[in-house]
Amino acid sequence: MISFALWCENRHRFDAWFRTAAAFDEQVARGIVTCPGCGSPKVEKAPMAPAIQRATAAPSHPDQQERGPPAALVEALSALRAKVVAEADYVGDQFAEEARKIHYREAEERGIYGEATREDVAALAEEGIDVLPLPRLPGEAN
Repeated sequence: MISFALWCENRHRFDAWFRTAAAFDEQVARGIVTCPGCGSPKVEKAPMAPAIQRATAAPSHPDQQERGPPAALVEALSALRAKVVAEADYVGDQFAEEARKIHYREAEERGIYGEATREDVAALAEEGIDVLPLPRLPGEAN
């Protein structure tokens, strides 16, 4: 598979995948490839820079090896997590239900945190209820 940066006659840019470069040419000739922005079938390849991977030298001393996220990031995430835990109500596995109650004004508006399945989070998003996961910190059990 190959990815091409494309643009239409109106200069809308988009990317698309093709089995081969010849498959791209054939599909464009048949009018199958259209701009997702305006629907134009007049599509061509946009200028692209090649993806070249740079070789990096491994640190020569073990103390120079990267040891996870920078300390400042871990500190900021830890502070964020501590603030949420200190200021929000823990609702456990009732998170999705309680988030809905708050969203639909069936319960008082307040910050909450707890557990939710991926399915629960997806359903909340479909209902327009914004939720974010608490950040996991290095060394924390998954």
